[in-house]
Amino acid sequence: MMDGPFLYSLRNICKNSDMKTDIFKLIFHHDQRLDKLAKRNANKTKEEVEATLADFMKPDPTYSRFYFTGTDLANERFGLNMLSAYDKVIEALEEAFSNKNIYTGEEQYNSLSEGIDALNTGEVLVLSENKGTEIRISDLHVDESSNVGHLKEELKEALEQDLMVLYKEQAKDGFDLHLFSKKNVYRDMFFPLQKLVPKHFRFFSINGKKFRSERHFYFETWTLDRPPHGFEEVLPESVL
Repeated sequence: MMDGPFLYSLRNICKNSDMKTDIFKLIFHHDQRLDKLAKRNANKTKEEVEATLADFMKPDPTYSRFYFTGTDLANERFGLNMLSAYDKVIEALEEAFSNKNIYTGEEQYNSLSEGIDALNTGEVLVLSENKGTEIRISDLHVDESSNVGHLKEELKEALEQDLMVLYKEQAKDGFDLHLFSKKNVYRDMFFPLQKLVPKHFRFFSINGKKFRSERHFYFETWTLDRPPHGFEEVLPESVL
């Protein structure tokens, strides 16, 4: 939760009427080892352990995850859907993944927007290049007292099938989105999202390895003009 000094700083920031007060944050974690999502050896059969040892010398498969969140500084609201340009963000993601089929449970949707609207907090939609999916999407859902980390084996299975998994997660005042992908899709998303600056919000691309505390997560409330190391503002002229 936000404490008094945070909110005091936030109000001071917003006194400058010329400053864009919507903040969009894309937090990325690259090169996460896929085997970290597997069961611990203690829970594996002898055959599974032997297979793990046999695979030891193979290249480590990896995955990426991306967290999308936003802040409406002017009204002190936190959550991706609190941004006035939330719909534009979803349109940018639809552009990035225009070749994907979208599923939530047994339903297929024509757009990310429709799919996300159909989700409850903790539920997921799956993006696939193929028609249909063999996994039970409902196995990936989490309740409010759980988190994605409790479903490592199910998530690993989905990623190994080259599926992208998008969670709808609770935020302070709305919801955020959390994307898991075996392929690093950062570049696919970057350019459509970059088109939204500076008109719609300030966009910060953040290396998740640089996070140290909740205070870092809400950096825009106390050090917006001097972000922590690894918190890069994306400008119209920024290049990869």
